[in-house]
Amino acid sequence: MSWLRAFTLLLLNVLAVSASAYDYDEEFDAANTDTWPVIAVIIDDIGNRLRDGERAVALPGPVAYAVLPHTPYGDELARAANGLGKEIMLHQPLQATDNNHLLGEGAITLDQSASAVQATLVENLATVPFVVGINNHMGSLLTRHPGHMRWLMQAIKQNGSLFFVDSVTSGQSVAFTVARESGVPSIRRDVFLDSVQSEEAVAIQFARLKQHARQQGYAVGIGHPFPETLGVLEKELPRLSGLGYRLVSIQSMIERQTDNAKIDTTVAPPRFESFQRNASSKQHPEE
Repeated sequence: MSWLRAFTLLLLNVLAVSASAYDYDEEFDAANTDTWPVIAVIIDDIGNRLRDGERAVALPGPVAYAVLPHTPYGDELARAANGLGKEIMLHQPLQATDNNHLLGEGAITLDQSASAVQATLVENLATVPFVVGINNHMGSLLTRHPGHMRWLMQAIKQNGSLFFVDSVTSGQSVAFTVARESGVPSIRRDVFLDSVQSEEAVAIQFARLKQHARQQGYAVGIGHPFPETLGVLEKELPRLSGLGYRLVSIQSMIERQTDNAKIDTTVAPPRFESFQRNASSKQHPEE
């Protein structure tokens, strides 16, 4: 383990110390689940690996699955998840500041016109069945541009009653704000679970997710079908209700946040994840 990776895990542990206290120190009303903080989990990058995808789809509870377009197993895994009553999302590739060779097919880029954005989205939606929402794959560059985000939100509105989740791959993202301004139901990510790919790091990030939920009443976590992530989620998701948390669908989360209208759209989630990505020898370039 490199010194930088070790230092990153040390910092994560420090952040998790207070988070772990939320599991046990604060009483909750076991009879009134409506008062419990809610958590939603999205698994990104579904479609390229069948076995990992099948394991992800088998996670307990209303976990959502963001499926990449034009992938060899996207259709099959989306149908399997839908058959289990899970939400299916299109994991729409958007141009990033770097590593754009990882975007895959069906990306929306800065050089596209409004009509090209619309056409690309339509083509991508045709490759993933049962889509109820969209989130961004990468996109640290494009999500900073209000014009392209408006074109994307217009295209989303023209293709059914879809919601949008801002993955917040850039602290300068305007995607969530533009979605709300455009009338597209929307939420944004609070915690990346696996920027560092180790079970220890994922467990620490999951503790942070619970801390966010306890502090603000809700939290959205995004992970990937890595064995380390799935191993932690298989253990932790069944424990949530016993600790006073509710695991909910993305649509339920959006409805809750819209009703409460308590999101500060000017403050993005903390960007500690970018440091984690650079510190890991097993890293995900941009979620």
